[in-house]
Amino acid sequence: MPNEPPGAQLSRRQLLKRAGLVGAAAIATPIGTLVPSPGAAQLSAQAQTAIGRSPVLDTLTAAEAETLEAITARLIPSDVNGPGALEAQAARYIDRALGGALASSHDAYRSGLAAVDDYARASKGSPFAKLSTADQDAVLRDMEANVAAGFVPDASTFFNLVRAHTIQGTFCDPYYGGNENFVGWDLIGYPGVRLAVTPNEQRLDSRLTPTHRSAYEYGMFSKKKPWPRT
Repeated sequence: MPNEPPGAQLSRRQLLKRAGLVGAAAIATPIGTLVPSPGAAQLSAQAQTAIGRSPVLDTLTAAEAETLEAITARLIPSDVNGPGALEAQAARYIDRALGGALASSHDAYRSGLAAVDDYARASKGSPFAKLSTADQDAVLRDMEANVAAGFVPDASTFFNLVRAHTIQGTFCDPYYGGNENFVGWDLIGYPGVRLAVTPNEQRLDSRLTPTHRSAYEYGMFSKKKPWPRT
């Protein structure tokens, strides 16, 4: 990652800052790196055991989903402050969207995920999902820096594509398959849709209680299928 000391781990704060979400994230508890404390390491181990256990897939193969889940788990990792993209089911969001709204990216994911595993085997000795978190981060840094080989058109293009969709899947309305249990909204302090706001809730120092409701639970929003098939 640019401007980081050698060996630095990916962190949620770095990811959110680049996505323009760090101001919102500051409303919640501070976001640090994944590795420094035993509590974070324990959360990481729990997250790793969940990889590959997604429900029925819409577009990706089981092997592709395993690789994608491992990538999302490192882009917005679980840490001592709470769950990340894996728990938010960002990979499930992407899998569903690739059959509909993001269908134009399906071929890019198919070739890109295969390239990730090929590069991981060549540089680290195992498929991406089987690597340690440190080696996974090293592969992702190589992709972001565009030094990882075997990608079409190049590694950084695929890295940025997956990063953008991981952010979408973590912070979207749960109706679209991500933001499971509203963990993304809780992370950035977003309290959810408000159809009316009380005078007290308009105070600058007001801390709103999360509604934990999808916008589509309100009758004014259409409940069409989120990912129409073509």
